[in-house]
Amino acid sequence: MATISPVPFLQFVDANGDPLAGGKLYTYVAGTTTPLATYTTYAGTVSNANPVILDSAGRASVWLGAGSYKFVLKDSTDVLVYTTDNIVNAGLGAMQPAVVATAGQTVFTVLPYTMGGSAMVAVNGLTEEYNVAYTETNNTTITFVSPGLSVGDRVTVRSI
Repeated sequence: MATISPVPFLQFVDANGDPLAGGKLYTYVAGTTTPLATYTTYAGTVSNANPVILDSAGRASVWLGAGSYKFVLKDSTDVLVYTTDNIVNAGLGAMQPAVVATAGQTVFTVLPYTMGGSAMVAVNGLTEEYNVAYTETNNTTITFVSPGLSVGDRVTVRSI
């Protein structure tokens, strides 16, 4: 069975922050150029094409199977954007319901989780970096760096 990597849709952007429309995500066995399948759903029964072609918003549904991955991201004309190696399918825990932000909101109350690196926080599907984009105030409160988020931004937390 497959698990998610790390949210239902991965979204990629270019150096200007614009969606990487038509971009290509190649997936390999970590440390190699041997293709490694990702999947279209949780069931892990239908493989994505390799490369995974991103939609007009730079998104794709990418579920990981067993093993460690290397992701190679290219734009629609095959120019390398970046490579990330040793992505481990950690068997992540349950994702909490999304919290929708108001303008400039910095403090979010979420369901309890174990503090100290036991949560993955994402805004609009993009993973945020702990102690850079946000901090943990306690086991139910996440505080984002000022000036905060935009109206409608979706914050999700997943226990890891």
